[in-house]
Amino acid sequence: MKVQKAVIPVAGLGTRFLPATKVIPKEMLTIVDRPTIQYIVEEVVASGIKEVVLVTASGKSAIEDHFDYSFELETFLAQKGKLELLAEVRHISRLIDVVSVRQKEPLGLGHAVGVTEQVVKDEPFVVCLGDDLVVSEIPCVYQMLQVFEKYHESVVAVQRVPEDQVDRYGIVEGEEVEPGVFRIDRIVEKPAPGSVRSNLAVIGRYILRPEIYDCLSRTLPGVGGEIQLTDALDMLRNERGLYAYAFDGVRFDAGDKFGYLRATIHFGLEHPDLGGRFRQYLKEIADEL
Repeated sequence: MKVQKAVIPVAGLGTRFLPATKVIPKEMLTIVDRPTIQYIVEEVVASGIKEVVLVTASGKSAIEDHFDYSFELETFLAQKGKLELLAEVRHISRLIDVVSVRQKEPLGLGHAVGVTEQVVKDEPFVVCLGDDLVVSEIPCVYQMLQVFEKYHESVVAVQRVPEDQVDRYGIVEGEEVEPGVFRIDRIVEKPAPGSVRSNLAVIGRYILRPEIYDCLSRTLPGVGGEIQLTDALDMLRNERGLYAYAFDGVRFDAGDKFGYLRATIHFGLEHPDLGGRFRQYLKEIADEL
């Protein structure tokens, strides 16, 4: 089964970034000179996937517009001779084919994934959360696709977190069947301290078989009264199997203010035009502290 579609839920209210996100989708907050969502989409495209299903909500049209063709802007840039910017804008509009699905109620990540069933149908698919940025030499999604193609079962990306943070994540327990690959025996959403034997935390990358939709249809509200994708994954694990992959790369939680600042510093230092000056500025600031 070939993976050809990626689902990106972008319907969240972004309350952790209020008041900035009162009218601006949190996924459109810029890291240096690109919105967060573009980094996610570029990872998906670099992994060989061109069809993206955006799970949106009211007030999120700016995300769809960002990846659409803009006649007025392209004409203006061409007339002004701003050819580098024109090339960048055209690159964005040609990145992906977009389909949008509305999540009419904020009922959780599991619900957001579930509303895409009529679009994805009976295919395996990628899920990428717009809050999680992963910097790696080989795209994280591409790494996971290799695991999926080998084991033919759903795969979640994981990383080890400090013991005092396990209650913030979905945590997996399981047997390591090869370096970095685990056959999951148990997956728990935001477990109570001391209730799990693992610190392998699920982050915002999944490759899911279509059977997840049936599991979601049978999943009752869980933590926070929401339909938790983690609960449906545990059902899928019990019925046919589930793997975890400890990816190579560095993850930034751009949905958290501190994580967002960390990501901004990282991408600022790597920026081809600004990196050198920014590095020097940080050194000057550090000397003053």
